[in-house]
Amino acid sequence: MAASSWRGAVLLRTVSGLWQAGPDAAREWMTRLPSLLGFQQRCVSCVAGPAFSGPRLASASRPNGQNSALDCFLGLSQPDNSLPFRVPAVSVHRDEQDLLLVHRPDMPENPRVLRVVLLGAPNAGKSTLSNQLLGRKVFPVSKKVHTTRSQALGVITEKETQVILLDTPGLISPAKQKRHHLELSLLEDPWKSMESADLVVVLVDVSDKWTRNQLSPQVLRCLTQFSQVPSILVMNKVDCLKQKSVLLELTAALTEGVVNGKKLKTKQALRSRPDTHCPSPAAQGPNPQPVRDPQQMGWPHFQEIFMLSALSQEDVKTLKQYLLAQARPGPWEFHSEVLTSQTPEEICANMIREKLLEYLPEEVPYNVQQKTVVWDEGPSGELVIEQKLLVSKESHMKILIGPKGYLIAQIAQEVGRDLMNIFLCEVQLRLSVKLLK
Repeated sequence: MAASSWRGAVLLRTVSGLWQAGPDAAREWMTRLPSLLGFQQRCVSCVAGPAFSGPRLASASRPNGQNSALDCFLGLSQPDNSLPFRVPAVSVHRDEQDLLLVHRPDMPENPRVLRVVLLGAPNAGKSTLSNQLLGRKVFPVSKKVHTTRSQALGVITEKETQVILLDTPGLISPAKQKRHHLELSLLEDPWKSMESADLVVVLVDVSDKWTRNQLSPQVLRCLTQFSQVPSILVMNKVDCLKQKSVLLELTAALTEGVVNGKKLKTKQALRSRPDTHCPSPAAQGPNPQPVRDPQQMGWPHFQEIFMLSALSQEDVKTLKQYLLAQARPGPWEFHSEVLTSQTPEEICANMIREKLLEYLPEEVPYNVQQKTVVWDEGPSGELVIEQKLLVSKESHMKILIGPKGYLIAQIAQEVGRDLMNIFLCEVQLRLSVKLLK
């Protein structure tokens, strides 16, 4: 079926139950209306308002009225910057997503941009933080290491500012990459990201008592090599600490007692915790070029410190506002409707892999191969996805299927819900398990 027929079927199916879903869901879908009909984002302002009030009254200055519905559909309306921030969805069509990625950015007169690289040890919470900053879950998250296998890109666009998040794999050593037969991307991507970064966010999991007292040698090596790039420290999962005084000791260790060129005062750090942001002292001139000390445990060139829980919206909002404020004048790199550089198929595969890592024991999920065999429209306009999960051992096959097929069904159900939130359409996901021959 043609893409236009798909959009029409999805639209009709959705409108029928729109108002029962509540005002938030209604606003979400109505902001998607122009893209479902094939129109550009600039049409959205006439249909997505805080009170769902509809088009404004006509004005003599325009043939159809200022920002009228007709002008919107003709592409003559200008965006209303007073509207609340709206998180775009991802298209289910790969060709549409590819076209959007190369589409000319619809930037304002005075655009600002910031490229942010998130660095940290494996499982520090980088993808969780990225998802929270973006406002929609597009990156896989699990408690097991190496969930993110290659560099992924997310885009935050608010008013005149665009922040580009580069969610990198956890930094590992070449020896670990070789020993565990990990993809080369796990070793190379974080370093490649640094070459174009405007700001580095170093994330530390303060709930991990084995690693929290020092930055990993790989992170320190990366910071030293790209010392010209400003960096900030984000201490994550502070809600897991029973004794908040530990934060002061960790702050001193991870910064070597220096923030933005000045000695850090512990009283200042204590006062900063309620707002999650520890303001740094004013710098006295530029920092000299640092030289990596083999015994170094912290980084004395952080500009700011943030103490937060990536699961707390208020904490993340504070960090997000800081990132938006750090943006520099410059052209946007992407259209405002771009949320991620990932294809819809990549997002689906990653979400399935997230659940495999979450529910399967030990090395089992790392040995599962994924193959998408169906990506099409169903009879009622829903997105139908069928993926085969290939395993090399019969024992692994039994574990993955679970008693009476319960586990594989649960994974399909949970991934389907995640994909509905990403694509903003109904999703029917079918998973099957096959033994590799």
